[in-house]
Order: sequence, then structure tokens, then C-alpha cells
Amino acid sequence: MAKYSGMSKELGHQTKNKTGVLLVNLGTPDAPTPKAVREYLAEFLSDPRVIEIPKLVWQAILHGIILRTRPAKSAANYQLVWTEAGSPLMDISLRQTAKLASLLKSEGEDVSVHLAMRYGNPSISSVMQKMRDSGIDKIIVLPLYPQYAAPTTASVFDAIAKEMMQWRYLPSLHFIHTYHDNPDFIKALCASLKRDFDAHGKPQKLVLSYHGMPKRNLELGDPYYCFCIKTSRLVAETLAMDPNDILTTFQSRFGKATWLQPYTDATMAALPAQGITDIAVACPAFSADCLETLEEIAGENREIFEHAGGESFRYIPCLNDDDLHIEMMANLVKPYF
Repeated sequence: MAKYSGMSKELGHQTKNKTGVLLVNLGTPDAPTPKAVREYLAEFLSDPRVIEIPKLVWQAILHGIILRTRPAKSAANYQLVWTEAGSPLMDISLRQTAKLASLLKSEGEDVSVHLAMRYGNPSISSVMQKMRDSGIDKIIVLPLYPQYAAPTTASVFDAIAKEMMQWRYLPSLHFIHTYHDNPDFIKALCASLKRDFDAHGKPQKLVLSYHGMPKRNLELGDPYYCFCIKTSRLVAETLAMDPNDILTTFQSRFGKATWLQPYTDATMAALPAQGITDIAVACPAFSADCLETLEEIAGENREIFEHAGGESFRYIPCLNDDDLHIEMMANLVKPYF
């Protein structure tokens, strides 16, 4: 019996009950170069949750057209936002991970916190294997997408399930799928907005720009649009703002299909003609600043608004590693320890 007991211990069957938190964000190229962007886009745009087109048809378009033309343009955009610390999304995500780990430790929690990206590095597969090898047998997954959507949140679950299909001993798994109406999220978001208003005054309109998705997704039952609308409504209620002073728009559309509307860029072009020349813009669907917020919103959409006659455009940063944002993350995961 001693022989078999020793084998069991060596194989890791007698493990300490260790808990790990896995934060997951979308991902980023390893470098702002066409080659790195091409590799990143090839993985991202091959996900059937992201592109719901028959695989053979889409792969021909992806490899025959998109990956031949888009990487160079996207790389140039990434170069505009890249810093000495690298990708803004990666830098901020690492800071979020470290601050969450520090907060939980200060509260006496024996929990390790890990970061993975759905596309690119560090991959979900590689991070989960490291967690398993360190003896973690309870994993709490927090995808950093406030509003659930199949192309984002569900895709994270797909990747986790795919990895665990190869494991003989499965950990306890808790998957947090949305926090669009979580009181701590709304509190952190509104505190950020209020700080801007206190410093600069209330704008004529607050534009809440969410990442877009094809309208077909909503028609097929994806709740993302409804969750975005609820986030906007809760912001208006918490800040005691007239709902008419908050505009909900959708950005980052891709391809020729109809996406969720109103479009952010079209809204920017139209507002000055309506007498709206002073706006603030925030992006509540993004947990960390990235290409879509720094280049597309604070860059391109600012130019669209000003070219149309807008006078004051303020971009309010994402929650990033703000203390209230980290406290929200902690409160989301602690019930599952």
C-alpha cells in the first residue's frame, strides 16, 4: 500500500486545495509590426464565435484578402498607441492582475491571480496548464468584458473547455459571465465619470460608446445589446442625469453587414449640426484602454467630431487599474473562494 500511496502523491493526487483567479481579456499582438499583427488577426478572425460565416468561404476571404491588406494598416495604428511598456492593453492588464493579487493578499485570501488573453499571448491554454501544475484545483474565471456577448465571453468559455477536454482531473470551475449591472461596476464607472465632470464641467452630451457587433447576433438571441442599454440606463440613474443627455452608440464595425446602431462615427459627424459641440466620451464595454479606445475613439472619432464643427471632445479613460475597479473584481470573485 505504501508503494501506491507514494505513487499517488508523486502524481499529484494528494494536492492542497488551492484557488486561482484567471483574468481574461481579448488580446494584443506581440509587437506593432505587420507580421505580429497578421499572426494575431489570423487567430482572432478564425474564431467561429467572432465570424459566423461558413468556414471554407470565410477562410478564403481571410487568407486571400484580409490578411494580405489589413495587417500593415493595423500595425500602423498600433504604433500610434504603443508605449515603452509595450501594448497598452497588456501593460494595463498586468497592472490589474498585480493590484488584484495584492488586494486579495491584504485581505488574508490565499489565492493566486493569473492573466491570459483569448488571442495571442499568454494563451488561455498555457496559463491554465501552469495553474494546474502549481496544484490549483479551483479556478474562478473572470472575463474582463462587462457585457456578455457570444463573440467575447462565450469564446473564452470555449477556449477553457477545449483545454480541459484534455485533462483527466478537472478542477472546480466558476465562470463569471457578465457584470454589466453589477453595483460595484456601476459605482466605479460613475465615479470615473463624476471625476471628469467635477474637473471639466458636465458636457452637453455624454456619449457611451460600446464595441459593436452584427445586428444579426441580436436577432439570434445574443443579449449584448440589451446589457449595454442597461449599463447606460444605470449610469444615468446613478448620476441623476437626464437620459436624453446620454447617448449610447456602437463602434468598431467590420465588413458590410448591418451592425448595432447608432454608429459612433456617424454620431460624431452629426452632433455639431444639431448644436452639440461639447461632449465627453467613455467606453463602458472595455475594461482597459486599447487600440479601439485610444486610437479609434480618442483619435479618429475626435477628428471626425472636430472636423464636423465640434469644439470640445473629452475622452474619459477606461477604468483600467483604478482602485474601485480592482475592488469590483475582488468582490466578483470572492464569493467563489
